[in-house]
Amino acid sequence: MPSDNELYDYSPITERAPFSWPGDARVAFYVGLNIEHFRLGTPSTSLNEATAALVPDPLNHGWREYGVRVGIWRVMQALDRHGVRASALLNSAVCEHYPQIIEAGLARDWAWLAHGRDNSTLQAGMAEDDERAYLTDVVETIEKATGRRPRGWLGPALTETFRTPALLAELGLEYVLDWTNDDQPYPLNVPGMLSVPYSVELNDLGLFTMHGMTGPDFVQLVKDQVDQLYADSAVSGRVLALALHPFVIGQPFRTKYLEQALDYVTNHPGVWSATSDEIVEHYLRINSHRRPTT
Repeated sequence: MPSDNELYDYSPITERAPFSWPGDARVAFYVGLNIEHFRLGTPSTSLNEATAALVPDPLNHGWREYGVRVGIWRVMQALDRHGVRASALLNSAVCEHYPQIIEAGLARDWAWLAHGRDNSTLQAGMAEDDERAYLTDVVETIEKATGRRPRGWLGPALTETFRTPALLAELGLEYVLDWTNDDQPYPLNVPGMLSVPYSVELNDLGLFTMHGMTGPDFVQLVKDQVDQLYADSAVSGRVLALALHPFVIGQPFRTKYLEQALDYVTNHPGVWSATSDEIVEHYLRINSHRRPTT
């Protein structure tokens, strides 16, 4: 059906062919772990807007930087305890500034998705040649550092241009997470490109910093999400994406609530704990006519 967005067609979830995940699982679960670098002196995600325009801004920059110095190591331990391999949403600048994180992720066999150069640079409004060069640098930097070419993309602040998916396809990527409008993967109107579910709702950054929710609130939301998706999946498979930021969920007083949420999901009947790459691989396997072409 036609849509006012030429990137994809309108497709009601009730009118699609049913499918299931490996082992007849009904819900595919992945953790989108945002691993980000923020440039010093550039306003960005802030806890306190009163100082956000100052240079330097120790309050907000320090809050963000806590994630790569401390929070991510705490989150890693929680994921390890529950057998969850992260889908790392990686700023390419992380490869230069925090190589120990790359080493730790490689040891855990994480999936690596491109997440822009840093979270202070948005490519919206870039000219086509500039964006192509920018994306090429991001992808090749991550490939060099991890030994794996990214298959997926999440834009910093979920930003794109209308050309981004096609430019990413040129670079061999297969999916984007930016269009958070579905509970299943679906093909874009770009050869070889899928949209895969991500979440701005089930996302620690928004829940804790914008909506003021507590740890117990977070656990209940995760439980409600998986319970409803499991009920929906009696008809066809669904995807549960949990978006995490180490400078938010990695705070000490939130750790036990992340543990409780992971415990509930990973022990829930019919849930397949996977990476976003594995979700795409299975979806393409059962929809072989949609496999990317060169």
